[in-house]
Amino acid sequence: MMTRLKRLFPDTLAGRFVLLLAVAILAANVIGLGVLSLQQQRFDRQAIDDRWVARIAALIPALETVDADIRQVIVREASGRHAQVRVEDEPLLTRIATDSRSMSIAGALGETLGRDDVSAGLVDRPSSPGAFGRSGVSRSDRVIAVTIPLSARDGQAAWLNVTTGGRPSGPRPIKNKPFLTFLALSLLCVLGVGTVFASRLTKPLRHLSDAAQAAGRGDRSARVPEEGAREMRQAARAFNAMQTEISQFDAERMRMLAAVGHDLRTPMTSLRIRAEMIDDEDQRDAMVRTLDEMTVMADGLVTYAKDGRDAERMQPLDLDGLLGKLCEDRGAQYNGVSDIQVMGRRVGLGRAIGNLIDNALRYGGNATVRLVQEGQNAVITIKDTGPGIPPDRLDDMFHPFTRGDDSRNIATGGAGLGLAIARTIILAHGGKITLENRAEGGLCASISLQMIS
Repeated sequence: MMTRLKRLFPDTLAGRFVLLLAVAILAANVIGLGVLSLQQQRFDRQAIDDRWVARIAALIPALETVDADIRQVIVREASGRHAQVRVEDEPLLTRIATDSRSMSIAGALGETLGRDDVSAGLVDRPSSPGAFGRSGVSRSDRVIAVTIPLSARDGQAAWLNVTTGGRPSGPRPIKNKPFLTFLALSLLCVLGVGTVFASRLTKPLRHLSDAAQAAGRGDRSARVPEEGAREMRQAARAFNAMQTEISQFDAERMRMLAAVGHDLRTPMTSLRIRAEMIDDEDQRDAMVRTLDEMTVMADGLVTYAKDGRDAERMQPLDLDGLLGKLCEDRGAQYNGVSDIQVMGRRVGLGRAIGNLIDNALRYGGNATVRLVQEGQNAVITIKDTGPGIPPDRLDDMFHPFTRGDDSRNIATGGAGLGLAIARTIILAHGGKITLENRAEGGLCASISLQMIS
């Protein structure tokens, strides 16, 4: 149940804001409808009371001027479905009840007639003469009663006793159609304004989210427009400052790596020349192998530093043509589809994919490259039939200077920078790169890049 409710609940901030507005509008209208219904019942009851006050006030002068027989005719004609009017020799009430309605009716009649002997209150009386339920038992209701003394006739005291249910036509129901029309119009207006407002309010958040995702992919040029509410401007300003600092740090780090790699070449070249002049062949060969490994590491540092800088421009690339050329140059098998384009840097992307193909050929003995389309993404897989990589080391393989072969044998690998370089380039293109062992043996490297729509 909770899972279904979570699915119905909007996931975006704008959607939740609009839902909150809708719930608030509905709640306000329902509360307003309840208050309006209560007020309407109150007004209806007051109107009914005023009408009966007027009728009773009109009866008194007529009853005061006629004899007893004519009085009975008059009160019989005055009685109706929802009221009983009688002239009796006993008063129904002797005082005014303490509830507000009884006091209001008594006060209105006393003021109209100019008398202070009017009594009013609530009594149990049948709601109408002869009103019975389905079982034949008389139904009683709490009704308003009014008693006013009349002048005596033939030495017999008389009182006018009136009982009325007070709601002869019942409370008028609220008309649904006008209310629902008003509710729909108010919802449309408020939700329309709320949607526009929420969209404008969350637009800086979307920009910040997009920039943060780009920064996570290694794009240090991503910036957020400093617009919107004050809090959003402050967040954008802080993000841009962070990006600037990280960009400067990365640039300095890459310059240091390139300088170290470049500066190592000169002493290593000098050492190689001296090593080759050693007479002992075994010692000479060992020193030359060590220097060759150091040269590979220095070259890897320079390459890694260069690939960390986005000097090449992004442009539409035909992946089918690029992969076909890379596989042809390296003797790898290729199977792909045409008409798949991505935005990328030809040299950088070629180096990243080329490193993966080289690793498959070097460690797996063969490489099979495949290009497919999955939704809006182009997926490149490079498979081999080698020994694979221990599962607990798959994630570590993207770290600089990490190799599947722990030895520094230049015959089987370089300095362990190939996958690190490939990952840096792929992330800078907004893509993803993963490694996984194949069930049938070997390793599979997967690259996912967003296609040009």
